[in-house]
Order: sequence, then structure tokens, then C-alpha cells
Amino acid sequence: MFEIVPMTKEHIDGVVMVEENTFSIPWTRADFEKEINENNMAIYYVAMADGNVIGYAGMWHVITEGHITNVAVLDAYRRGGVGDALMAKLEAVAMEKEMIGITLEVRMSNAAAQRLYHKHGYRAEGLRKNYYQDTHEDAVIMWKYFPSYEGESK
Repeated sequence: MFEIVPMTKEHIDGVVMVEENTFSIPWTRADFEKEINENNMAIYYVAMADGNVIGYAGMWHVITEGHITNVAVLDAYRRGGVGDALMAKLEAVAMEKEMIGITLEVRMSNAAAQRLYHKHGYRAEGLRKNYYQDTHEDAVIMWKYFPSYEGESK
């Protein structure tokens, strides 16, 4: 059992642990402190189980759109609905804030993440060549438009 709550500075140590266990080029503690304390566009949530951070997700609210920055779940909790719940929370917040949709980039090779995003209605709409610094791998640009704005989407 887990719960989704807004990220606070008290969660940063746990978020950094999840980040370091998930990504080859992890964000630093300072990056997350800046997001929480200084970035007015930042919206972050954590998944908590037994008092520990087991996952997190964040996005920036940029004018009329959401841009997902990170979604990460500890290995032991993957395929247990944590990623689904985090995505659903970001989408609910985006709709409350009347965003037209949400975008993200995902590694071309990250089939598991792409399945999660497809499940939530995201569609591949482009590529960013050589996007990832560590491998120069391409990123798939994905979008989800909200129903009231479907007529405005591609």
C-alpha cells in the first residue's frame, strides 16, 4: 500500500535515492532543492510506503502546457501501480490547472516507460536526435492532449 503526496523538502533525501537508483545521469540534491524552493513552475509528488519515498514524478507548468521532467519508481515497487498513480496525479493537476496537455521525452530504448505512457494516452509525436548526453540516444517526444482540447491537437 502506498500514498501519493506533494513533495516537500523533507522528501528530498528519499527522492535523490530513487533518482540515483533509476537514472544513469541523476539529478542532484541541489537540483531538487532548486525545484522545490525556487521554481514556481514545478509541481512534484512522491509515492510513500511505510514512511519511505518509493517513487516520484514532476512536471513544469509552462503557460498552457505541462512538461514532465521525471518519473521514477524503485525497482522493488515497479509494476505495482506506483507509476500509474503518479502519472494520474500529474494529469489530474494539469486538468485542474486547465492545461491543454502534457508532453515528455523518453529514451527510445525505454520500452517499459513508453508502455506506461501509451497506457495513459500519450502519443509519439517526434524525436529529439542525440538527446541523452551519456549515450547520445534519441528521445521520443510524447504528448497527451486533454479532451476539451483534442480539436486543437494534431
